[in-house]
Amino acid sequence: MDLQFRQEGEFQYIDEGEGKVMLLLHGLFGALSNWQGVVDYFSKSYRVIIPLMPIYEMALHKAGVPGLVSFVEDFVKLKKLDDMILLGNSLGGHVALVYTLNNPNKVNRLVLTGSSGLFEDSMGGSFPKRGNYEYVKERTEHTFYRPETATKELVDEVFNITNSNAKCLRIIAIAKSAQRHNMAKDITNIHVPTLLIWGLNDTITPPIVAHEFARLIQNSELYFIDKCGHAPMMEHPDKFNSILNKFLGKSTVTAVSS
Repeated sequence: MDLQFRQEGEFQYIDEGEGKVMLLLHGLFGALSNWQGVVDYFSKSYRVIIPLMPIYEMALHKAGVPGLVSFVEDFVKLKKLDDMILLGNSLGGHVALVYTLNNPNKVNRLVLTGSSGLFEDSMGGSFPKRGNYEYVKERTEHTFYRPETATKELVDEVFNITNSNAKCLRIIAIAKSAQRHNMAKDITNIHVPTLLIWGLNDTITPPIVAHEFARLIQNSELYFIDKCGHAPMMEHPDKFNSILNKFLGKSTVTAVSS
């Protein structure tokens, strides 16, 4: 299906399907289209909502993880959402972790894939070669196991973003905020059932990061997808959806596995 944007006040978002709410949070260079496979599959039995996070437009003094968490809190309040399944990829996972800690009564289940919050080797910290298309192309391809997943359309989008001074300042501020905000001591307080879906070939948040998340979040399950990088829901949507569907079908989560 084609994703249809909705506008309400300052918020742009996608809202597809009916049923239990599944709220999806994209990453630093992410787009709502990153979740296309998840929307197509789960909107048949869930209400799938994806807010467009204001990464490139938010006030510079708010550009960071706390500012993005506040944005999500405001969006959830506006839409009167409750008892959510919360999914986050990369920076979106980091925001989902903090949101869950701040609002445990709002989150029924947590799903993280390639999440920051412990360690990440991202492109966002600095742009020593801004304006160099080949550099941006190589770094975008670095996100995936199969370089061809980084389509020309995606590379062009990232290139245009990095060539905007205003957007670049916000990207750097948010990336540095995420790197400073290590959550190792905090996430032991997350008790909701948590699913970790990780690319076995993720070079941005490597498998050791996934194992550490699984160790620190007691009520969690960890699954790896082979020949997969930092965005499993894009590279292997069928496998991602199958793992997630099985997790959502369980009444409780009892063990960590991989």
